[in-house]
Amino acid sequence: MQHQPGEQPPNGPGGRSAYGYESDGGPAYGPAREHRAPRRRAGRRKRLWLTGAAVVVLGLVAVPVLNAFDVFSDNGEPMTFDQPRPDGGGAGGSGGTGGASGGSAPGVRMPTGPQAQFTTANTLDDGTKIGVTTLHGKKSGFTGRVWVWAPKEYYEEKYAKSAFPVLIALPGGPGYPVNYWMGTDLKLQSSISEWSKSGKSKPFIVVMPVLNADDKNYYDGSDIPGQPKMGTWMSDDVPDLVKANFRTFASRDGWAFMGSSSGAFVGLKQVLQHPDRFKAVIASGPDTRPDSPLWRGHEKEQRANDPEQLAKQLIAKPGAPDVHLAFQIGTKESGRAKLESFMKKYGKGPIKTRLQVIEGGGHNARGYVRGMDEGTMQWISNVMPGPTPAP
Repeated sequence: MQHQPGEQPPNGPGGRSAYGYESDGGPAYGPAREHRAPRRRAGRRKRLWLTGAAVVVLGLVAVPVLNAFDVFSDNGEPMTFDQPRPDGGGAGGSGGTGGASGGSAPGVRMPTGPQAQFTTANTLDDGTKIGVTTLHGKKSGFTGRVWVWAPKEYYEEKYAKSAFPVLIALPGGPGYPVNYWMGTDLKLQSSISEWSKSGKSKPFIVVMPVLNADDKNYYDGSDIPGQPKMGTWMSDDVPDLVKANFRTFASRDGWAFMGSSSGAFVGLKQVLQHPDRFKAVIASGPDTRPDSPLWRGHEKEQRANDPEQLAKQLIAKPGAPDVHLAFQIGTKESGRAKLESFMKKYGKGPIKTRLQVIEGGGHNARGYVRGMDEGTMQWISNVMPGPTPAP
């Protein structure tokens, strides 16, 4: 996807490569380096100096303060989502492997395995962890990283045999080699925790795969002929990883996408292309048509991945399942007229739409999280199932 109006190219005009690792050792995760995860570990000498100086000067330093300097960080250490609850209670986790149901309530798919090898990427204030694994996609043939976070409720004993809804979160920009939603600075995961407590949101499992196959091309989340099959990666391989490792809903009702900019396009397209697999999407500042230069010479396949064409087909299909498209756009970015035109044309029949206008918001992920807080997350959560506690 091309950079959206209001989105600063990462290396200045036309630049795309700054989404990799910076010369200072810190990864850049979004436009103009706005979306950044905590810096990588400092050297051993720096950590020892910081620790010693803090103890001498202050006498006693709280663990959270030291963690801010990554002194006690376990980033990169092996982790499992079958661990005891973050609050120190008994084992929560996935409850072993099994197929649909597997001794749980009807409609619940217990983890099928094989279990992926996760390492810690980040830790939230509530003790929950964002894990990362390298996925070798069996259906797409593509290999890339996927970050996953499970909410605190996932580890509670009363939900041990309950399914959780899944939100596949996609970044804007190249989205390779990282997905900037895995950083704790944007507060996506911590916001979902707070929203679920207040009733604004279901406690989603958040899944964050890389968006593209490299940082040189945009693949539109599609199987472009002669290119890595990023469409199959999104529609099959990433969900299969989640099903193998987590308690999920057996039906498409518990599956949704969210994304910003180019990631919003991919989420929108996936839901319209596979309404039997995904029920909803939060599309923030999206394009509504595929525009990767890699489509050149493949106009037929490009049309088959065009959200407008897919929407027309879905409306005309008898008995098509409902899909819920939650759009977001800031008042400081352009594209609102095109988005409203899309909604007017295709927001009918099985396609349900809603627009969240973010006052003062620009083309950036922080504003989109605010829009989710202001109404979008509530709307999406109202049409999706949540976990059911044991009697």
